[in-house]
Amino acid sequence: MRIAKITATTVTAAALALGLAACGSGGSGEQPPTSSPSGAAASGPKYAGKTLSVWRLGDSNPAAAKYMEELNAEFTKQTGAQVKLEWIPWPQVADKFAAAATGTGPDVTEIGNDQVPMWQSQDALTPITDIAREGDRAQIPQNLYGYETVDNEIYAVPWGAGARAVLYRKDWFEDLKIEVPKTWDELVAAAKKIQAEKKGVDGFAFNGGSDANHLLAAFAWSEGGDYAVKEGDKWVGKLTEPGFQKGFATYTGLVQDGLSSKANLTLNTVDIRKRFANDKVAMYLTAAWDLAGIEEDSKGKLKGDKLGFFPLPAKTGGVAASFFGGNDIALWGTTQQAELGKEYIKLATSKTWADRYAKEGGLLPVYPDTLQSMNEDPAQGAFAQAFAKARAFPADPNWSEADATKAVLQNAARAVIEGKKDANTALADANKELEEILNQ
Repeated sequence: MRIAKITATTVTAAALALGLAACGSGGSGEQPPTSSPSGAAASGPKYAGKTLSVWRLGDSNPAAAKYMEELNAEFTKQTGAQVKLEWIPWPQVADKFAAAATGTGPDVTEIGNDQVPMWQSQDALTPITDIAREGDRAQIPQNLYGYETVDNEIYAVPWGAGARAVLYRKDWFEDLKIEVPKTWDELVAAAKKIQAEKKGVDGFAFNGGSDANHLLAAFAWSEGGDYAVKEGDKWVGKLTEPGFQKGFATYTGLVQDGLSSKANLTLNTVDIRKRFANDKVAMYLTAAWDLAGIEEDSKGKLKGDKLGFFPLPAKTGGVAASFFGGNDIALWGTTQQAELGKEYIKLATSKTWADRYAKEGGLLPVYPDTLQSMNEDPAQGAFAQAFAKARAFPADPNWSEADATKAVLQNAARAVIEGKKDANTALADANKELEEILNQ
């Protein structure tokens, strides 16, 4: 069902997460194509005299500004229309989106992928199903449209992506002659060897805080489990099925088997990062944005040469599935220029321009062949491998309530670890609560 229209105050927390990785540094210096990329329109002067308003999120930087200048110039060349570009600083994103949902917004906007269901529920986005899978976009894997698809309509196109991998103390591994783990058993062995040498250290940190489901999901998805699926017009919980149960057992086992301290049951990634920076954690699941914070938290002692990333190994073999984070581009619900807006989205998400958006913005490309080429990249390889199996949480506007506000799975895990419930009971209770929240 549709939730009530919301105000700027009630959406602040959720909307602040929109497109956090959109503004990367660096640029390739690549020149824009001289002819229309596959999937982009070539309407010529049809839209001469028109102006399209476009929002980008965050603060501009030289690489991002150059990309947008060249993208917009190509759009004008092809359509005859001008582009009015506005950068929305992070502190203003929540209020701007909330105000635009009940008033006047842009024609086209960048948007965080996991925010699409919420804003769709507010009638703030226009369906773009007719263009989402045509042209180059037919190459974008279907699983990347999890958040973007609501009731069989597509409301945004993936533009750039992000994934999580294991951050580890490269210097400790080298000192103890530990090879980078490629299997779950090797990861456990590495964690225990470090713990034997360094007392009071979490070999692999348990995350039980606000973003705990990023870690739990990796274990559950890798076992073939899922949180919930839409059957007809109802969400049906899947927490009691074997795949999810196995992943949940691996997750709670991090504490029960001693790889992580029982005292850390409520810590999220930010808390874990601080412990990592203070030599209390050997490995944890996160993303590259933690590196700057670690250097600051450690007062400069932990820099890139002492740190490294590798893909989280699945207990069943291979690389574990990762949460699909990233940024989309969408057509705003109140636009009076839907046709022209779609032409812009088609151009921006063509392979040429989407690849540039990702590479020059520090994100992962959504096109498979470009992503594959990054597997051996020293900086992005671990994330590219994880992203190849990316999945999404239930695409429902009420998911954030289950995930963060009521912490359904976090509470279930704590109950098991603290001996208050057995796993079957905890998951059955959580499954019932999850269904109630998603089906509000």
